[in-house]
Amino acid sequence: MDFTARIIRCAEILIAAGVLELLLIGVDGTQVCGERRAPSAGPEGDQAVGRAALLVLLIVVAMFCDPLQNRKIERARQIYVRLAGAATEDRTMKAALQNYHARMQRVLDHIDRHLDDDLDLDALSSVAAYSKYHFHRQFTATFGLSVHRYIQLARMKRASYRLAYRDAQSITDIAMDAGYDAPDAFARAFRQRFGQSPSSFRKSPDWEPWLAAFGPLDTARSKLMQRTFTTDDVTIRDVPPTRVAIMEHRGDPTTLGATIQRFIAWRKAAGLHPKTSPTFNVWRSERCPASAADYSVDLCVGTDQPIKANGEQIKAGEIPGGRCAVLRVVGNTDNLEPAALYLYRDWLPASGEEARDFPIYCQRISFFPEVPEHEAVAELFLPLK
Repeated sequence: MDFTARIIRCAEILIAAGVLELLLIGVDGTQVCGERRAPSAGPEGDQAVGRAALLVLLIVVAMFCDPLQNRKIERARQIYVRLAGAATEDRTMKAALQNYHARMQRVLDHIDRHLDDDLDLDALSSVAAYSKYHFHRQFTATFGLSVHRYIQLARMKRASYRLAYRDAQSITDIAMDAGYDAPDAFARAFRQRFGQSPSSFRKSPDWEPWLAAFGPLDTARSKLMQRTFTTDDVTIRDVPPTRVAIMEHRGDPTTLGATIQRFIAWRKAAGLHPKTSPTFNVWRSERCPASAADYSVDLCVGTDQPIKANGEQIKAGEIPGGRCAVLRVVGNTDNLEPAALYLYRDWLPASGEEARDFPIYCQRISFFPEVPEHEAVAELFLPLK
């Protein structure tokens, strides 16, 4: 192979290896495929000059090459330009999709904040900054629910939480807050959806049909608009040990609501209000174990007081102190599995840390329905060595 052929072969190898982008940098280091960059200085500026010189050399060599070799180089350049254009188009589409989701998320947040108000199509389309003539179809296409159906489910979810966990509020008041003019209309709608009257649900909720009824709402809120976490969302804290009173839930997760109801009643009787006594959940199993009988979680309230069981199976325990990776979740905190998955799958391997011999747990900072659902806050703690 003569000298010219060797030069051409070197150029082809550089192009095939993707170095063409580097060769297209100008002498001052400010131009890459039409995209402006800051001028280089020092060693970086020298490198830019060297690359420019190499480009000039290759052009001069190409002038004396046979047409076939020139066509190969030109094809490689065209392929690069097409790939660069496709990457730019992909970035543009992703940015547009993020903007679209952000506008729809504003609508969900507005609905959460104004469940007691008249949420008509004009108001919601204005929040999203979309035409009212298209917004209802855009909403349905995005969430799989009509706007009207979504609002109905959101109001009914809040009503059912108040029935199960807030016995101080009357059924009539709950019905009015849910948008019904009379308790009878609310009772009919509630029974149709959950198979129980509001009064029966308040006394002994059947959680399995309740979970099924809110499946579409959960899909709309959690799966189509999932939050993505980054390392900036995770902090490492030295956490002090916390003495707690524990009510254990063991077995079918669909009955967890009944355990929560008993736990709330017990802590009320014990005078351990959430504003003064922190609330924790310690997960001792997966969220969806292979067998429902293996599901295990501890409902805990922080207290230094002697524990009075008052007929319940309550025991004293402690959440140990130490270093923890902490991830704060704001919004729908019913399902913290995506946040836990991020800590285990992404953050922990990249951090170089090792998990300590204590289960992952969370502290519930603010609760739905005391605050709108998008303002609920929980902090997830991954114990570290």
